[in-house]
Amino acid sequence: MKKIFIILILCLILCFTLYTESFAADPKLIKTIKNAFEKIKDYILTIATPAAAVAVGTGVLMKKFSFGDEEKIRTGKKLIRGSLFSYAFILTIDLVLSTIETLFG
Repeated sequence: MKKIFIILILCLILCFTLYTESFAADPKLIKTIKNAFEKIKDYILTIATPAAAVAVGTGVLMKKFSFGDEEKIRTGKKLIRGSLFSYAFILTIDLVLSTIETLFG
């Protein structure tokens, strides 16, 4: 009796987890908010690439024209490293959000 009960519960859990399709439409407000967030995400990704390139270029020029000043060299390295980490973070967030969207969308 216990085995049948456990198998029945496992089948129900499996059915509920696999069947995530919904035929109901999103309300108009939710669609508007969803579209707004997608536009914001696209703008951030569009701006992030040139901003990272400018920051890396500035860091390289700062290192190149430091004329031996250790503080400027250190600042240039920090600028390059920080901009690359920030750009990688933005791309990683985009990857995670698109994965979540494909799983639940």
